[in-house]
Amino acid sequence: MKNIKRIYSIAIALLVLGFAGCMDLSETFYSELSKDNFYNNKLEVMQGVLRPFTHMQAWLAPTGQSGYYYHGESAADQIAWPQKGRHGYDGGDHIRLHYHTWTANEPRMRSAWGLMWGGVGYVNSILEDVEGLDIERAGMTEDERQAIIAEVKVMRAYHYMRIMDMWGNVPIITTVGEPLNPPTSSRAEVFEFVKSELEANVELLEPLSQELVGRVSKAAGYAMLSELYLNAEKWSGTAMWDQSIAYADKVINGEGGSLTGAIGLDPDINGPFRNDNQNSPENIFQFAFSRQGGFSFGWGGFFMGYSNMSEALDVTYSGWNAFVVIPSAFDAYQENDMRKSEWFLFGPQYKYGTTDPVIGTEEWDGQPLVYVNTIRRNSEGATGEGSMTEGEENSGARFNKYKSGTKDDLNYQENDYIIYRLTELYFNKAEALMRKNGGQATPEAVALINESKKRAFSEEDWATEAYTTSTLTLDELLAERGREFIFEGKRRTDLIRFGAFTSDSWWDHEPSGDSNLELFPIPEIQTNSNPNLVQNPGY
Repeated sequence: MKNIKRIYSIAIALLVLGFAGCMDLSETFYSELSKDNFYNNKLEVMQGVLRPFTHMQAWLAPTGQSGYYYHGESAADQIAWPQKGRHGYDGGDHIRLHYHTWTANEPRMRSAWGLMWGGVGYVNSILEDVEGLDIERAGMTEDERQAIIAEVKVMRAYHYMRIMDMWGNVPIITTVGEPLNPPTSSRAEVFEFVKSELEANVELLEPLSQELVGRVSKAAGYAMLSELYLNAEKWSGTAMWDQSIAYADKVINGEGGSLTGAIGLDPDINGPFRNDNQNSPENIFQFAFSRQGGFSFGWGGFFMGYSNMSEALDVTYSGWNAFVVIPSAFDAYQENDMRKSEWFLFGPQYKYGTTDPVIGTEEWDGQPLVYVNTIRRNSEGATGEGSMTEGEENSGARFNKYKSGTKDDLNYQENDYIIYRLTELYFNKAEALMRKNGGQATPEAVALINESKKRAFSEEDWATEAYTTSTLTLDELLAERGREFIFEGKRRTDLIRFGAFTSDSWWDHEPSGDSNLELFPIPEIQTNSNPNLVQNPGY
């Protein structure tokens, strides 16, 4: 397993693409490496193939400040980055996202555009190289080359699915640098491109196994297709519930392979996120992070408090005291829901293994640090839930879903970041069944959601917590999906699919009723650079 992870630490940029303006896809070499003097063996080929994966971490995982994760979660109804005292205003970037008052000149959105299109450039570049590869020199067979081509094309389709989710109407580019100013395609056309690329290549992928951790397997491809079809009505204008069910079934039935020999839900709600989570039976597609390999999953920046909080967890990392759980999201969990106690830091914080309090360093300097479910000044004794500009260092419950272990743990910070897990396919299938049934739950849909939910309750409590066909409404399914997948980068997409993104209110957020906000604006610097780009409606 560690050898698989360490491939990432030696994967290097073969062709680094410069993105001046909108789509300047010309190649810029920053070393003496090129396709003519590289690719001398299978290892070097895989180093090139993995380059888009390592780049993807910069915009998909919660490790950077400007990618897909940041925009999707900050604009949704579960977590926020409020100003806390003298920290976190950052030009009002996080506040505008929370209030849905962003513009086409957002600096972080410009960065997200560049990062995500940069990923497309990496994929197109390696695809061109592999298609022209001298397989004899590389010591590969033609079948091996075709398998790699299929994997890279599926990865490109995944990039486009995320880009389509954010911006909708975008160019479709399959060749580096051509055309110079690519035209905008409609979201329906982009959807069809993603659909055709996935359908043509997913069956050519290898089944999921330990050897494919951190790469695209057949199970990952099936999960992508299930998600694509689940959102088809929104993304293409045509509902495709049966197709979403069919590909969910392929994963659930083990047709795409598994990490442990038999795919199944992890009996432990923490299992998919522990520091040995590459062994969880439900994980399907992940970034293979590894501290021992030199590239640990650095969620601390977004989610950890200041350096004093490292004392509470006995870890070597800390953060910016950035994201908090908004009060309405924390209140969505019942007190007997074990996810509430296991996945959040809340209440008094103590130095690890002791009853000595962690001491505040900012607004609560010199006083015990107690996380509270309000975001306002003097929050310990305040009334009301506050606002995006009233936070303090102890405002809001905090993230504790991924657990690194303590610094003396043998697997310390070996956590992989999970992109798809089996639970999501259960939810996909249940939702599609309900939508086919006029929004009413079927016994099969109820069984699927209960199978996931029951892990979070004691046997004694479960008798009164299980869903029935009358209690599992579509609104309740959205709520339960939020409780299960909090922090996993999926909430904005879910809210949009359920029609709640611009119509619902949540903590310190009033609905706009403007459906144009379901798509982000194409950054103005890009529309100025490329006359063939068409700005999304409303901007």
